[in-house]
Amino acid sequence: MFFSFRKKSSETPLQQDMHSHVLPGLDDGAATLDDSIRLIEKLASLGFKKLIATPHIMGDFFKNGPENIIPKLEEVRLAMQAKQIPVQLEAAAEYYLDEWFMQRLHKNEKLMSFGNNYVLFETSYINPSVYLSEAIFQLRSMGYIPVLAHPERYLYLHHSFSEYQKIKEQGVLFQLNTNSLSGYYNEGSKKIAEKLIQSKMIEFAGTDCHADKHTHALKKSIDTSYYHKLLDLPLLNHQL
Repeated sequence: MFFSFRKKSSETPLQQDMHSHVLPGLDDGAATLDDSIRLIEKLASLGFKKLIATPHIMGDFFKNGPENIIPKLEEVRLAMQAKQIPVQLEAAAEYYLDEWFMQRLHKNEKLMSFGNNYVLFETSYINPSVYLSEAIFQLRSMGYIPVLAHPERYLYLHHSFSEYQKIKEQGVLFQLNTNSLSGYYNEGSKKIAEKLIQSKMIEFAGTDCHADKHTHALKKSIDTSYYHKLLDLPLLNHQL
């Protein structure tokens, strides 16, 4: 699907965001319900019509699951309804690739997915995971489509771009953080993000919104030339 980028600056024609941390009190994102509503209102002002919250699930650190994510989702939905915020809110998760995640896979536990059975996961930013290939195989064998969150941010992949292709050849989709395009994280991530877009290796774009600073940075990222190029790709956001 093609969008002509002619909206006013700081507003995006990409109306679906599939990576955010706007549910309150679950991870390092929104701390309170008021924080959640404020972030959602800001994302709405940037043009988003649908948000998929993806709280971290990480070993002993963020012990989240459907049992506490779904009640938080309903709490925020009720507050949004009361304030008449015209945004659709759903929830999945961002799984950290660790031994606890592997235990879930080995037990064939049902995972929190979004869209067409997509499962969002991340690894350490610094060190490659010994579980990566096995996790990809297990996810696919369980009927899930693995989506690697913000591949441009993994420093251990920056040394060899061919490593990205090897991961994709295993059946992994890539989700780019929009704010990488303005250099918000670092210059290295910005360059890799641009190269991934140029190589047409991105299937999803996400805000990875945790706090006000991210919505402020989004206004700058939306105005970059590579954001325009990102929107020209056949992103799967449009199908969510």
